Amino acid sequence: MSHAPSAARPEAMTRPSTSATHDVFNQAPPRRDINEFTLNTALREAVDRYAPHASRAELERIGGLVGSADFINDARLANEHGPELRTHDEWGNRIDAIEFHPAYHRIIGDALRSGAHSRAWTHPGPGANADRAARFMLFSQIEPGHACPVSMTHAVIPSLQADPKLSDFWVPRATANDYDPRRIDPAEKTAVTFGMAMTEKQGGSDVRANTTRAVPDGDHYLITGHKWFCSAPQSDAFLVLAHLEEGLSCFVVPRILPGGELNTVRIQRLKDKLGNKSNASSEIEFDSTAGWLLGLPGKGVRTIIEMVSQTRLDCILGSTAGMRQSVAEAAWHARGRAAFGATLIDQPLMRAVIADLQLESEAATFTAMHLSAVHDDDGGDAADFRRLATAVAKYWICKRGPEHAYEALECLGGNGYTEAFPLARRYREQPVMAVWEGSGNVIVLDVLRALGREPRAAKAFLGYLETGLGRHPDFDAAYEELAASLHSSLEAVTSEDPARIAGIQRSGRVMVEKMALLLQATILFDSAPAEVAAGFVSARLGPNRGREYGALPRDVDIDFLVERA
Repeated sequence: MSHAPSAARPEAMTRPSTSATHDVFNQAPPRRDINEFTLNTALREAVDRYAPHASRAELERIGGLVGSADFINDARLANEHGPELRTHDEWGNRIDAIEFHPAYHRIIGDALRSGAHSRAWTHPGPGANADRAARFMLFSQIEPGHACPVSMTHAVIPSLQADPKLSDFWVPRATANDYDPRRIDPAEKTAVTFGMAMTEKQGGSDVRANTTRAVPDGDHYLITGHKWFCSAPQSDAFLVLAHLEEGLSCFVVPRILPGGELNTVRIQRLKDKLGNKSNASSEIEFDSTAGWLLGLPGKGVRTIIEMVSQTRLDCILGSTAGMRQSVAEAAWHARGRAAFGATLIDQPLMRAVIADLQLESEAATFTAMHLSAVHDDDGGDAADFRRLATAVAKYWICKRGPEHAYEALECLGGNGYTEAFPLARRYREQPVMAVWEGSGNVIVLDVLRALGREPRAAKAFLGYLETGLGRHPDFDAAYEELAASLHSSLEAVTSEDPARIAGIQRSGRVMVEKMALLLQATILFDSAPAEVAAGFVSARLGPNRGREYGALPRDVDIDFLVERA
């Protein structure tokens, strides 16, 4: 299937008349009013593989919606006119309100009404999480900012189930396919969104350094302290960590209390972020703020980790969606612009770069969908596998996102460097996925900890990689190298020798990268076209592998990949 914007073929390009001073020619036509699902060959194939019961008609509807000129314009407006904090009303009353451009409400409303947060919970079974992942990625591809509250509203469900009473109240509202931004008693709403507030100034990822505390007050608790990052403070409720005498505990903190009174969630300021401007991220303070204990006292990390696990997967989905946007925009431009006597897409140098970008995007897409499908399996083996696989994939795919976005941006030349085109926004946005839910070093330490303390997870992960043996010599060689590294790591961790452990940590990033590449290759063997799997192994695991985009080995089928971009 050709994705070429035919209006921009060289034969259709004509020189301006001598009297004209500004006729526009040799520009790709606007990438508008297209279907982002039907044009995404890898996603369509991954849906067939991992979500065979998903409604193709619905995914095509969503693809047409997010590819429409109106939706793309709303994405622009939501970022050009970002949220504004109003701490007080005209009469001096504290209101802690955030005002959004109507475009933001339209976008998140479409996503929530399309089940980008709920599909996995409302239609459980094989393929449910993959179905939901496809919806989430289609919306995130065009406007990533709104995806944060959508993700957290999806991810909160397993944590809420730790308390039947709280679950009965909140889960039906959090999984409703609707959007209600009104600041009213949640009991009067049929649909709500959730946020999360864990990190503090002094601790960051080390939540045990938190100082926020809670004291009992009847059927609830009063929380006092602060959070350095609270994304989507406009949410109806939040999961919050605070200390009790028993230890760090998890609480549900509603924005509006039963009866309609405003809870004391004080928004200090909105973060001035590198990436998207559409979603609000904030610093907040609690002053005897009402919260309801979720899970057991002192077991807050265990309770909220279920939410973290889900949002960590969504970091993979978000980076993957960004990769698709990047390569799709680059290929569109290359098909619609000519230089030196031929369209860019026909120039060997550009073809190699586009093919490499597509290869990375496809590996991320099939990996994201595979991991989503694994989350539908509640069996012990699946849980052990995804414990390591999700962390490993999150580390590598999210870390590759910014470089991938930059290379795609460069394909557009000067256009890519302007805010009028979406890749400038994408380039600024991609780093957040590598930071959110654990930056690179935190993820590596988590993987090393799991290898030492959870042997079943390591066994399940290696067992899956073993299914790729015998399919490509470069894979086999890389697997043997990884197996030796893992053996050394396990010996070091179990030895409790500080010097050996320090040595393993110093090389930890290299090992986790190898784990990720082998994981992606195995998944591609199982689910992607043979040309994609073989090309990935040769380009990423072979002896001639390189980090520079476009430096593909000769055995990679460039034409096949470019056609799919």
